[in-house]
Amino acid sequence: MSIASFDPQQPVQVTPTAVEHFKRQLGSAKDAKAVRLSVKQSGCTGWMYVVDLVNEARADDVHMQLETGVELLVDSKSLSVVSGTEIDYVTEGVNRQLKFNNPRVKDYCGCGESFSVN
Repeated sequence: MSIASFDPQQPVQVTPTAVEHFKRQLGSAKDAKAVRLSVKQSGCTGWMYVVDLVNEARADDVHMQLETGVELLVDSKSLSVVSGTEIDYVTEGVNRQLKFNNPRVKDYCGCGESFSVN
């Protein structure tokens, strides 16, 4: 999969299909201006990705300008967990979903809800 906005200086890489997905989501959300990526503690393994549509950045967000004008905000407190992650939007059977390819993940819980990192 090609990366839409590969910049080794950025903490997260985003594929063209994920950028288009974010663009559609922002287009259908009334007041949203950006996409925020963060993690929260969850499940039996440790962390869960959280993707929110937001109308403004937080003071400590890391700003990433993607193709087609999409802005991705990365929560600075989540950087140690998400740094190096590639975000993709995939079709698997009849399901479409965001997929997070994080090279730092060492284990997933059985249900796939949470993960742990090195």
